[in-house]
Amino acid sequence: MTEKRGLAMGVLIFASFMDLLDATITNVALPSIRTDLGASGAQLEWVVGGYLLAFAVLMITGGRLGDMFGRRRVFVAGVAGFTVGSVIACVAPTIGVLLVARVVQGAFAAMMVPQLLSSLQALYAPRERAAMLGAVGAVSGLSAVIGPVLGGWLVSSDAFGIGWRSIFLINLPIGVALAAAAIRWVPDTRSEHPLRLDPYGLVLATGGLLGVVYALVEGRQQDWAAWIWTVGAAGVVVLAAFVVQQVRRERVTGSALLPMRLFSDRGFSAGLITQGAFQGSLAGFALVLTVYVQTGLGWSAIHAGMTLLPFSLGAFVGTGISVPLGMKLGKVVMVSGALLQSAATVWVLAVVHGQGDALSTWDLVPALVISGVGLGLLVVPLVDVALATISTAEAGAASGAYGTVQQVGAALGIAITGTVFFDVVGTSYDAGSLRSGLLAACWVSAGGYALAALASLLLPSRAQVHAHQEIVERELAEADPAPA
Repeated sequence: MTEKRGLAMGVLIFASFMDLLDATITNVALPSIRTDLGASGAQLEWVVGGYLLAFAVLMITGGRLGDMFGRRRVFVAGVAGFTVGSVIACVAPTIGVLLVARVVQGAFAAMMVPQLLSSLQALYAPRERAAMLGAVGAVSGLSAVIGPVLGGWLVSSDAFGIGWRSIFLINLPIGVALAAAAIRWVPDTRSEHPLRLDPYGLVLATGGLLGVVYALVEGRQQDWAAWIWTVGAAGVVVLAAFVVQQVRRERVTGSALLPMRLFSDRGFSAGLITQGAFQGSLAGFALVLTVYVQTGLGWSAIHAGMTLLPFSLGAFVGTGISVPLGMKLGKVVMVSGALLQSAATVWVLAVVHGQGDALSTWDLVPALVISGVGLGLLVVPLVDVALATISTAEAGAASGAYGTVQQVGAALGIAITGTVFFDVVGTSYDAGSLRSGLLAACWVSAGGYALAALASLLLPSRAQVHAHQEIVERELAEADPAPA
């Protein structure tokens, strides 16, 4: 049984790796996609943002489907749909078809990924979960390193003779293998008391977010016409209706998609703002930097991917020191991490401006390493601290809300940063215009990191975190007593 559940977790963790890889691998292919399919700047934003948005709005629903109908069944369906979406993306004849395929990928990833933590809780006793959670964290970090480099190599080497399309083709054999392995090794666990689905909440959340993001992404191309403002305002109104509907559903059925009672906790709300602002800044910055160095400076895709490697290495360093520092200093570590990222982004801005067309990868290394260290300091302890004042009974709902805001923040960050970048670039796409766009976008990202630092100041104190840990340890001891 121990061996089988280990194999099951290996399958689920690798699927999570595939999702994270797909989210990072696409950035380095965007210039090639633009050239091959004649995509506009807004459409390039949708290539990345459409995936994130679909994943965000469906993630909680995907988890509940697994609780209700069996986690293996929903996981296999998610892998199958994700693989089909990847094949459609690979053969897409137009940018429109590619965008549909990316939404399909994101939607089915939202069925696939949530089964990891749900199965972990079902297969492992509380005291056994720490090692597996560490493995999940390690895989997340590994995907950040491998994604840009692998994507750059596939595009630059024209793997399989199909250029950028190879970044989606590799999901076909992986998906088939994952589905077969899941059918054999992943048990079909389910919840004894699953929460009901919330289709009305899902429709409202999707419609509201889509209206806001659509207005942000398409506004520049439509010269900010009155109807664009109407779409954005309608999105805000629909999101307000979603909040009202969620409060009512929570009171009547207790199965709201996003429990609004959680937001009354200051520390938790501060954690959501921190995470959303950080993810948005990071996703937007990575997108515009890769477009600039490839389109503006003529770097190859593998060159662009390797340029991001110092950031990933810095993140590993930051991750290693964040845990001991977090235990001693508390939220000061997260504030420092966000400020380091903000300062490093301004450093990138200064280097790009100073070096101009002579910019090299080595010029960016110090700033990107510092930014990566800041990421590790911020993101590793953030979840625990943000949930420090949330009761154990609410931990599942809080984690779902946290993951949703993480993805929504990334999608909004791409929409906002990309809009600023492509608005400055205009239609020329020459080196000077692209550089001006990158400099403007860097200020947006630096501001987002600064917002994350401010929100971090409102996180629970170290004393509150320690008190919460003692309560959790006591509850776990009572639920899983050590043998005499």
